[in-house]
Amino acid sequence: MKKVSKLNLSFACWDYDRIQALTNGTVQAKGIDLNWLNMPVEETFWRMMRHQEFDISELSLSSYLIAKDRGYPNFTAIPVFMSRFFRHSGIYINKHSGIEEAADLRGKRIGIPEYQLTACLWIRGILHHDYGVHPSEMNWYTGGQEEPGRVEKIKLTLPPDINIQVINDEQTLNQMLESGEIDALIAPRAPSCFLNGSSHVQRLFPDYASVEKDYYERTGIFPIMHVVAIKDEILEEHPWVAANLYQAFVEAKQKVYDGFNQTAALKVTLPWFVSEWENTRQLMGEDFWPYGLEKNRKTLEAAVTYSYEQGMIKNRLSVEDLFAQSTLEAYTL
Repeated sequence: MKKVSKLNLSFACWDYDRIQALTNGTVQAKGIDLNWLNMPVEETFWRMMRHQEFDISELSLSSYLIAKDRGYPNFTAIPVFMSRFFRHSGIYINKHSGIEEAADLRGKRIGIPEYQLTACLWIRGILHHDYGVHPSEMNWYTGGQEEPGRVEKIKLTLPPDINIQVINDEQTLNQMLESGEIDALIAPRAPSCFLNGSSHVQRLFPDYASVEKDYYERTGIFPIMHVVAIKDEILEEHPWVAANLYQAFVEAKQKVYDGFNQTAALKVTLPWFVSEWENTRQLMGEDFWPYGLEKNRKTLEAAVTYSYEQGMIKNRLSVEDLFAQSTLEAYTL
């Protein structure tokens, strides 16, 4: 009998612990041979959104919502969330800007690498809904954070009340934050001036962990940053790919949980990891990094609402329409 070959698919994604079992072969998606391309998330997103280079890709949730709203590029996600991050820690201020609390951001010059970044989408939504500071009340500056010349992956058409301008080709947001040319920076990556201990820069929320835990307790939201998207042409020819991939990602994540439960030796290079693991489960439950639609409905609906309110999508998308339908239900014995 002739052996049936597996479907060879490229998979662009950073090297998270939650995909390790897939990349080392401990877990395999049925009928699929994944060609894993390990790249920084910014490169992956750029190449997928601009050129659709990969069969399967980790992708910015915000950019994915824009693509679904416009109907291009053509790919469909499965409810697997490669990156999640509480983002109160991602607001950096110049100490001489007069900013002491969130309300002080009104009227200030705020740097942002790209307006469409998911981290920035969440932070603007939180500032609006939790602190009453609307995006139209700030002056936005976009461009490269550490290197000049960064542009939006997809051109945006924003509401007329959003004041946004591109910085000069020789400028970086990092330099402008340290020098005081901008008052604050909102970004997923910490600026190098902060990491290098600049005396001029600090976080808006120094005790961000306490603020983020309070946010979770109030809202039940653990912000989703990245989804996994599959090119529609793959799903049209091989519709079984979505469910098989989803099952494999779920199994790979369970391997991480199982490893964390082993306390004979530390799985993670952190001295008090076991305490953090226990505290996280106490606050967020056993499956604190859930996949699937229903466990993430509130978080996904918040992201859609923020994107719609901020003018990045024109239609209030249904969360059911964001994912391959075969991943939204499962058989029972």
